[in-house]
Amino acid sequence: MPDPSRTIIDLSHPLVSGQVPACAGHPSFRASHCFRLARGDFANVHSLAIGTHTGTHLDAPYHFFDDGATVDRLDLSLLASAPAVVADVRHRGAHERIAWEDLALAAEEVARRGARVLLLCTGWARNWARDNYSDHPYLDADAAKRILGLGVRVIGLDTLSPDEVTPEREGADVHRVVLGNGGIIVENMARLDALVDSGWKHVTVSLLPLSLDGCDGSPIRAVAWEGTE
Repeated sequence: MPDPSRTIIDLSHPLVSGQVPACAGHPSFRASHCFRLARGDFANVHSLAIGTHTGTHLDAPYHFFDDGATVDRLDLSLLASAPAVVADVRHRGAHERIAWEDLALAAEEVARRGARVLLLCTGWARNWARDNYSDHPYLDADAAKRILGLGVRVIGLDTLSPDEVTPEREGADVHRVVLGNGGIIVENMARLDALVDSGWKHVTVSLLPLSLDGCDGSPIRAVAWEGTE
């Protein structure tokens, strides 16, 4: 039976038709009725226009590497009921680099718990759907390598990308480091600040994708709760 006393924090942004930020050239999210009770139809049914990197989503290695794992081949033990560590990097501002020194306390916790999921709380989710959303802080590629060296296999952020995004270019150094080593990236997370401020000693997350055959990424419903380890 479900535990009614368990607090669940939803780490996903809602998908609102026409209001979901996307990288240049990516599909825009649209939801529209194709059947509707109000029109006398048998039931309500929606048609969706959605990309593999819509809203809160994960990147599989195949996103950047033809020989990388696709979404349907990911190790679900990394994504279902997984212990996670949250790094508070809210002191980093627009287009500022998140360096290894910013992750020192979180790295100690990762090593102590043997966690394979690291979430970076930049606080940038407050700018979701605003014009400055792509001006977020970004992760240093060398820091990403050191994170993987701790045994982390999933890096999640409350930003459009772990790499720097500018009007001139979208970086990919961190993507290539993480995905090139078989890791997984989760982007556009929400309410990571609630995790930081929760006082929870042990964070557990679920970051499950759709089982999309041969695809490079998938929208997810990310949630967290306090673990008991």
